[in-house]
Amino acid sequence: MSGVMRPQEAVERALELSRADDCLVIADESSTANLRWAGNTLTTNGVTRSGRLTVVALRRTGEGVAAGVVSRAAVTADDLEDLVRAAEADAAGNAAAEDAAPLITGTAAGGAWDDAPAETGIGVFGAVAPALGEAFAAAEAGGRRLYGFANHVVTSTYLGTSAGLRLRHDQPTGLLELNAKGAGGSAWAGVGTRDFADVDVPDLAGGLARRLEWGERRIDLPAGRYETILPPSAVADLMIYLYWSAGAQDAHDGRTVFSAPGGGTRIGEKLSGLPVTLSSDPRAARLECAPFVVAHASSRESSVFDNGLPLEATEWISGGTLNALAQTRRSAALTGLPVTPSIDNLTMTVPGGGASLDDMVARTERGLLLTCLWYIREVDPQSLLLTGLTRDGVYLVEDGEVVGAVNNFRFNESPVDLLGRMTEAGATAPTLPREWSDYFTRAAMPPVRVADFNMSTVSQAS
Repeated sequence: MSGVMRPQEAVERALELSRADDCLVIADESSTANLRWAGNTLTTNGVTRSGRLTVVALRRTGEGVAAGVVSRAAVTADDLEDLVRAAEADAAGNAAAEDAAPLITGTAAGGAWDDAPAETGIGVFGAVAPALGEAFAAAEAGGRRLYGFANHVVTSTYLGTSAGLRLRHDQPTGLLELNAKGAGGSAWAGVGTRDFADVDVPDLAGGLARRLEWGERRIDLPAGRYETILPPSAVADLMIYLYWSAGAQDAHDGRTVFSAPGGGTRIGEKLSGLPVTLSSDPRAARLECAPFVVAHASSRESSVFDNGLPLEATEWISGGTLNALAQTRRSAALTGLPVTPSIDNLTMTVPGGGASLDDMVARTERGLLLTCLWYIREVDPQSLLLTGLTRDGVYLVEDGEVVGAVNNFRFNESPVDLLGRMTEAGATAPTLPREWSDYFTRAAMPPVRVADFNMSTVSQAS
């Protein structure tokens, strides 16, 4: 036996080869298409394919169940038994797993399980490429240069277990990032997408041109606290970090901002005076993601034993009150809270928040309009204090008008604290986080107004 196997065949064959007490196998098959451009010219494009197989071997011990996990790329039929034995050897050397739980049961999925993996190709950019050409011509005529890239990945994931579970999910993930440079400095815009049918290149390029015009007037401002409007992308960068920090077990153990004084968690505590809802839903329109747990390894927030566990819409913050924290079946047993695993998207909504970013600017007497945050790092997990820099345009607003670009700043803020200091939130729309787009693209956020955003120092970054 030799050569590359179909992912379903790899799953079934690995399960047959397993000598472990129980076994889980995950096959991920991906295809990627990309475009890149620089200086108003398309530079490269291409299509790649990749595959990865993960085997989880489970060994019963006197103390419980030990798990061994090994993951390898480009596994052929000749490589398969070695991979399975490596996972079993890993399990043999490990102590009983703290997150051990009965495997999720089910029957063969049929239908889509037997179909070939989903694929993408350069054709996904059929409408985007001509629109980019027109944007390049307009930028050249206006003395601007456009840089950026578009990327589309489609991953088919096949999950099979010795308990009879057979599940499959096809996940398209696309993004486009556009950067404009000119006399007014630089400006960035980006969008996340499933298929590029909803990507409006003229709108993105037009918005960047407007911001470069704003940037032709430069204004120096000192560090300090300013009324600040954050666009959806910047809000996403902050709220995604909050979401990543919202593990129930760490909160229960007193490690995070969501830990209650004296023990336990802050679930049930009011975090915002506005009726903010922060939620995840695997079936959210345009943000669809896997409707079941896919865990390639165990951590404090995920468990290989939970593979295949169905996911349902979850409100992490509901009406301004902390409602749930991300956790496994194991951590739910420790905390006494419902099982609420992480889901691969995030949405923030505020009832009645129908204003656009431009509407909010028009109602600003004096304040700052941010565009991007970057180089975000955690300073203090107990308060979730973050630091980072502004980038690609911070603008001064006076009497409802943008009057020029100001210098960059380093900021120090906690997204949890910001929830309590938000004074306005606008209309929610899909957005792309600038900082975290390599890891998390499925987000929908509103623009928000904060009365006293902390620009702690002036930054020399440009």
